[in-house]
Amino acid sequence: MALLDPSQDILAIGQHPLDTLFKPRSVAVVGATERYGSVGRTLLKNLVSSPFGGAVYPVNPKKAQVLGVSTFPSIAACPTQVDVVIVILPAKAVPALVQECVDCKVSHAIIISAGFREVGPEGEALEEEVKAIAAKGKLRIVGPNCLGLMCPTSGFNATFANLMP
Repeated sequence: MALLDPSQDILAIGQHPLDTLFKPRSVAVVGATERYGSVGRTLLKNLVSSPFGGAVYPVNPKKAQVLGVSTFPSIAACPTQVDVVIVILPAKAVPALVQECVDCKVSHAIIISAGFREVGPEGEALEEEVKAIAAKGKLRIVGPNCLGLMCPTSGFNATFANLMP
C-alpha cells in the first residue's frame, strides 16, 4: 500500500515506517534458551504467549527446540523475512549479529544485551561499531541494554518483564 499524506489519511490506513517494529509479522529471538529464570527464556515465553499474531523464530544453533518451538541456527535460516530481531547475546557477539541482520535486510533490532557504553571505553567502542554497521544497512535499533519493547494495541510483548500489571 502506498504511503498516504497523513493529513488525508482520515481512516489511518496508511503504513508507517515503524509499523514493522510495533506490529511485526515475524520476530527472531537470538539467544533464546530453556534455562529457567534467564532473559532469553522469559522473553521468548512472553512472545509466544502474547496475541500479536506474528511468527516467532528462536535462534539457537545448539538446540533443536526451545519451549517447544523449533529453533533455527541463524537469522538467514528462518523460513520467512524477519521484521524484528531481538538480541540477547554477550556484547562482544553483537556486532557480528547486527551485520547478519543487515545482510538479511532486517528492519529493526532490539538489543537487550548489556556491556556497552555503560561499562566504559571498550563498551563504548562496541556500541559505536554496532551503530556504524546498522547505519550502513538502514537497520533501526532499540537499545542496547534495554528491557525490550511492548505495544499493547497490537499485543506485542518483546520484554523480559516476568510479571505484567
